[in-house]
Amino acid sequence: MDKLLGTRLKRAREEVNLSQGAFAKALGLSSEYISLLESGKRTPSFETLQKVAGFLNRNISYFFEDKRPAFEALFDTAEADERVRKDLQKFRTTCEKYLELEDATGRRLDLAPLYARIAPERLAEEERRRLGLGNEPIRDIMGLCEVNGCRIIRQTLADEARIAGLFVFDEERKAAFALINANEPPGLQTLIAAHLYGHYLVDRADSPIVDNPDVVVDEYVSLYPPREQFAQTFACRFLVPPDKLAEIIAKDLHARTLAFDDVLFLKRYFGVSTRAMLRTLRGRGILPEAKFEEFFKRNPEDREQEVFGNLAGLEERRSRTLFRKSRTILSDRFRLLAAEAAVLERARPANPPKPPETGGPDE
Repeated sequence: MDKLLGTRLKRAREEVNLSQGAFAKALGLSSEYISLLESGKRTPSFETLQKVAGFLNRNISYFFEDKRPAFEALFDTAEADERVRKDLQKFRTTCEKYLELEDATGRRLDLAPLYARIAPERLAEEERRRLGLGNEPIRDIMGLCEVNGCRIIRQTLADEARIAGLFVFDEERKAAFALINANEPPGLQTLIAAHLYGHYLVDRADSPIVDNPDVVVDEYVSLYPPREQFAQTFACRFLVPPDKLAEIIAKDLHARTLAFDDVLFLKRYFGVSTRAMLRTLRGRGILPEAKFEEFFKRNPEDREQEVFGNLAGLEERRSRTLFRKSRTILSDRFRLLAAEAAVLERARPANPPKPPETGGPDE
């Protein structure tokens, strides 16, 4: 048990890029003591373990559980609900097929860097800088996730699952997957994708991570573990850079008090839901609380149709007709790999020539 704890402790410390000395100093412990813990030669007190776990933003159980493969642990979330288990099994099957297509085409994705747990706002800025995004809107967050190593699978899920999205990292194969509930409206799916991408950049070791719909709602996310608050703050900052939002308001809307139509314009510009944009404007001090409450109660769809002539998506509520039968919506990259694999299969000789026989050692 001490050996397992030491291994986990060392891994968690290295993930936040701290030396033993710096880690010990931050906790008010000696570097010699940390070295003994990591080598499995010392058992910490419960108080020390609480201090270590809190600093590393981990549950205490993380240091003791002999972790099973991520996909096996994922099924614990289904408990006794057979339909949810079937949905998760379908997701796993799609993931396996995805990796088969990558192997067949030789197009395995590289992982994005694993970041230390810096401030979520700074993480959003650094990742945007790494990707060369500047302050411009991300027009296809799901495509961006995929080309950076986090494969996106959209699938309709049973209501009983209470799953908005989930993240799985296969440590052995170094492969990351995010499942997004396709029953959620498009703008919310965008936010879920960015939220899961935040987990991918920081929380891979905690896989699997299953997020219910409340973790992408500002009013409720504070009730969940700190990593959920971190991922949500990252997602909002990653999708809606403050400088760009301020620039548009100052240039085009002239920094006047925003009307509801302005909110709809901004929501369409950044590709998020109306409610996500309202929460962002309130959180950044741009929209007064009274206006937020007034706008939040309004149904944006009719007004958006009237002003802009079309809807960017049914953002505020789920589609009027939910998919009752489980359905998987494959990404463009998945379909591209499938088409390429099919071409390669057709080009392969039906009866490949046998290799020439060679003589035995006596010839």
